[in-house]
Amino acid sequence: MDTTTAIHQRRSIKHFDPDHMMTEVEIQELLELALLSPTSFNMQNWRFVVVTDHAKKAALRAAAWNQAQVSEASILIVLCANLHSFENGGRYWVHAPEPVQEMLVPMIEPFYKGNPSLQRDEAMRSTGIAAQTLMLTAKSMGYDSCPMIGFDPVKVAEIINLPEHHIIGLMLPVGKALKDANTRGGQLKYDEVVFKNGFKSSEAST
Repeated sequence: MDTTTAIHQRRSIKHFDPDHMMTEVEIQELLELALLSPTSFNMQNWRFVVVTDHAKKAALRAAAWNQAQVSEASILIVLCANLHSFENGGRYWVHAPEPVQEMLVPMIEPFYKGNPSLQRDEAMRSTGIAAQTLMLTAKSMGYDSCPMIGFDPVKVAEIINLPEHHIIGLMLPVGKALKDANTRGGQLKYDEVVFKNGFKSSEAST
């Protein structure tokens, strides 16, 4: 499936076949492609918790207000990020030419250190970009998905044993759809959301 088709066909699916199992090869293929998602300074700050255990999925479903897709999908991916990935930045550039390393590596830690809001913003950016990679890859593999923020992050953190200095961006069930998504609710007009060279003064607050 080409990228354009995957974008058009990707929908948030709520009903999955609970008996379908993805193979380990498929899961690894899906996640390895997600690892190619871009991150600032190549920090690769995302962390992916792939949940297949039935008891753990049931616990996460309870923490997500009993939304069925959490436990019925073949896998549940909890997309997290390490807020302190800016530390020890040299490991992200080990294969780069020495001049590139000398320029970039010293820039990483000072840019983020002491700025928790920027660290959090970067985490959300990275997990969001990775989520889109996962969703489009899943669709191209014949699977569907459902990005979710409807859960108790404190409870989910406890269930997955989230380490210190990490944050949860979203959860993503992936599996075989049992039921198509509803008709699209309605897209805003192109000229309501696309602006050339900046906003007009009358549109800045819209």
